Amino acid sequence: MAPVRLDGRAAHEPRPLHFTRNWIPSVPGSVLVQCGNTRVLCTAVIEDGVPPFLKDTDEGWLTAEYSMLPASTNRRKSRDRGGKVDGRSVEIQRLIGRALRAVVNRKAIKGRTIWVDCDVLSADGGTRTTSINGAWMAVHDALEELASRSKLRAAPLRDSVQAVSVGIVGGEPAVDLSYYEDSSAEVDLNLVMTGSGQMIEMGGGAEQGTFSVEQLNTMLDLGRGALNSIHTRQQESLAS
Repeated sequence: MAPVRLDGRAAHEPRPLHFTRNWIPSVPGSVLVQCGNTRVLCTAVIEDGVPPFLKDTDEGWLTAEYSMLPASTNRRKSRDRGGKVDGRSVEIQRLIGRALRAVVNRKAIKGRTIWVDCDVLSADGGTRTTSINGAWMAVHDALEELASRSKLRAAPLRDSVQAVSVGIVGGEPAVDLSYYEDSSAEVDLNLVMTGSGQMIEMGGGAEQGTFSVEQLNTMLDLGRGALNSIHTRQQESLAS
């Protein structure tokens, strides 16, 4: 039997996940997502206009920004200023944007841009995956509001999106790593998939040494199980 983790979870168990929709009343798409002790405020705002490279085309656009508040970690993080964004934040916001664009029908939002913001309030590992899970919910709600007051050309969402981390900690594969686990993991991967089971992205690698194909397959199996659980939580939140 695999050892129980520090927080009492089994290897296949993701952390408790909760979505609070309409967290900001003035914004149609706003979700506070809590995954264990990680909390991220995700908002989606839809505006008229597209970037220059899409001008005079039949497509809209979606872009994402990500940041960590100064008090989100145990040591104060300096704010990004003067348009300068640290490399990690740039990497993560590009991932969020790619993940969401994979399921948005951009022709349905011709001439419009969806602005997604993910602000980490409290970080305990998995901030990028938690951001994706909450951001999809915010985009869903923003598009629902747009559809209610504007005739769209087609359904704007093709599918849902879920993301989770997997890794090897202490020689054992595990899913949804907390900061304590992530900081000591031999392997750390992030999986992003659609609700229908299609892969969007898999990123990461060995932090120490190597890992086998068999271990990779085990991590993928654990990840798929956790992603199904996240999908269920999203759908439950939408239904409520």
